[in-house]
Amino acid sequence: MKRYMAGMPAEVEPLVDALQRPLRDLRLSVTDRCNFRCRYCMPREQFEKQFKFLPRSDLLTFEEIVRLVDLLVPLGLDKIRLTGGEPLLRESLPALVAMTRERFAGVMALTTNGTRLQQLAAPLKSAGLDRVTVSLDAMDEPTFAQLTDSDTSVQEVLRGIDAAAQAGLAPIKVNCVVQRGVNEHAILQLARHFRSSGHTLRFIEYMDVGMTNGWSMQHVVSAAEILERLQAEFPLEPVSPGYRGEVASRYRYTDGTGEVGIIASVTQPFCRDCTRLRISADGRAFTCLYAGTGIDLRDALRSQDSVEVLAARVRALWAARRDRYSEERNERRYLPRVEMSYIGG
Repeated sequence: MKRYMAGMPAEVEPLVDALQRPLRDLRLSVTDRCNFRCRYCMPREQFEKQFKFLPRSDLLTFEEIVRLVDLLVPLGLDKIRLTGGEPLLRESLPALVAMTRERFAGVMALTTNGTRLQQLAAPLKSAGLDRVTVSLDAMDEPTFAQLTDSDTSVQEVLRGIDAAAQAGLAPIKVNCVVQRGVNEHAILQLARHFRSSGHTLRFIEYMDVGMTNGWSMQHVVSAAEILERLQAEFPLEPVSPGYRGEVASRYRYTDGTGEVGIIASVTQPFCRDCTRLRISADGRAFTCLYAGTGIDLRDALRSQDSVEVLAARVRALWAARRDRYSEERNERRYLPRVEMSYIGG
């Protein structure tokens, strides 16, 4: 497979930032639109019909995305995750996966709400996608409807997960954001459902992403409490991290029926191992999920600037990177932050 773009020397050294963190992971948003209105991401009162989503002409084209991947690979990139909004709303997404796979030998993954997986799981796998992560915050319909503010059913998401498994998009991860007073009861319900499924269930502390979700520390169910609730019914033992920058603390069921992860980004920050660069659907680069601003790459891509010019821009951005928001939350939480629906999760 081709890994380097013409004109980019293969011997370019991988990037490290000011805290010696390498660039390994690309979170690539392909759309800022979504068919859910989850309270912690796109609350309806902020993202109603009057909200101005990105014009389609502003989105990076598939060719521009491939060009971007080409310049990032020699700088250390070895994993791409497609995000949104809801990435499966982007028209012809399997075509983008196929175009990228021709140029990229690393892991290609996708995070989705699962509502279109029944139709797209097999085409995505055929195009070269490796794995998927599906968001599912409750097993009971009333709580799920409250959280997603949609008409989608839990069963539709579960059918999407089944379709992904049948297509071979494994390992499948299922993510649940836990909010106090909303869906703590889902912790054990989800664990019972997925424990012997072969999928990895992960619980995520409720985070203060963006400026519209009404976050408060009072709404956070800590990783310690999540683990305590799980261990009250299921004996668990810790599993060592699989790689640097793995965000989830991993545990296996002692009876051998599977694994569960807990992402403690609020109470146990892991900023110092973050290796992620985020690109918005309109081509802005962000060095943190909680960033206030990003730098524009789209104009440079469209002006056909040389690979060296584009790479130099990314190098300068990453070399200056000192982001560690979760470690500095008390000092920085009132500063402007980009919305997660725009930057991807």
